[in-house]
Amino acid sequence: MPEQQTLSPPQQSVRRTHQVSALFTQGRLVTIPRKQARLEQLLVHLAETLFQRDRSYTEQEVNEALLTVHEDCSALRRHLIVAGLLVRPRDGSSYRRGR
Repeated sequence: MPEQQTLSPPQQSVRRTHQVSALFTQGRLVTIPRKQARLEQLLVHLAETLFQRDRSYTEQEVNEALLTVHEDCSALRRHLIVAGLLVRPRDGSSYRRGR
């Protein structure tokens, strides 16, 4: 029986980045993935690259950041919130990076 290989964290990060980069053409997101695993990879990538961990953002700032990669910023914002990668108070007055 072959020994099962596990990836070390740096290799996983490189692999994830490579997989996510296939979703982009000339810095723009071609389409929002429908498969949950692929969508999760994309959302983590967006949260890590577009939003600082210890900073609060207005909805306009979140939209502007997301518009740099895709025209449907409201769908991406909603996906990020549902995934817990962006959090906001009940009144929606600000956004922060989550998990």
